[in-house]
Amino acid sequence: MLAVAGAAAALALAGCGSGDSDAAAKIPTAATGSLESLAAKVKCKPDMQIDSDEVRQAICKPSDGKYVFAAFAPDRGQREWINDAKDYGGFYLVGRKWVAVGDDKVVKKLQTTLGGEEEIGTDHSAHGSSHTG
Repeated sequence: MLAVAGAAAALALAGCGSGDSDAAAKIPTAATGSLESLAAKVKCKPDMQIDSDEVRQAICKPSDGKYVFAAFAPDRGQREWINDAKDYGGFYLVGRKWVAVGDDKVVKKLQTTLGGEEEIGTDHSAHGSSHTG
């Protein structure tokens, strides 16, 4: 399923943990448009990973940190994707029909250009590393 692929990509890029809690002073209104137009606003040449009717997903690798960019056809698909991916931790910048996933620093930088709301996935760093069996 596409949500699982997105969640796996989010885990690989964002990892578990947390960053600064500094809020951006001014956040613009959330940007709208195609995945390519949003990527162009942040000077990213997207490397397409998924190109379907429901979701288009790409990886952006600028010098200051890579992230996953996803754009959705139905709003419901976006929320399902985010909810599934957040179980893997990470930081999510959410706009209308799009999401960017990366580490906290990258997401905050993207937010200064693209707007959107930051959401934080489940923090697994407090969980014990020993298992009984």
